[in-house]
Amino acid sequence: MRSYDLTPFYRTAIGFDRLAKMLNESQRSENEISYPPYNIELVDENAYKIVMAVAGFQQDELEIETEHQALRVTGRKAKKEQETTYLHRGIATRDFEHKFQLADHVKVTGAQLENGLLTIALVREIPEALKPRKIEIGTAVPNASATLIEQKAA
Repeated sequence: MRSYDLTPFYRTAIGFDRLAKMLNESQRSENEISYPPYNIELVDENAYKIVMAVAGFQQDELEIETEHQALRVTGRKAKKEQETTYLHRGIATRDFEHKFQLADHVKVTGAQLENGLLTIALVREIPEALKPRKIEIGTAVPNASATLIEQKAA
């Protein structure tokens, strides 16, 4: 994969550092993360689902955390007191940490572990102030300064 130097972008763009950081992270971690396998599903226009295959992990060995529009899923396998001697070991149960970058207004609404699949539900909740709104066409145009004064008084 081709690597890009984003240093000039950092010097000239103000406020886009999060975007540049995401690009750097995606370049760095694309080849590194292959375990555990996962799917990202579009459930609805504003609903998503991440399904991770975490065979061999118990619920208390998994941790899901969100911070600053990032979702981190961590699996730490509990150490067994007695070591097992394997003739063939095909089921990977190694520790992992997986990070997902969440878009603005995307929140985790729940998680479930069933049959070795960890399902994380996400939903995009757009605030009312950012939603499109319909403007009625009337016969009189209100005085903009009078409206502003009324809003400040309220």
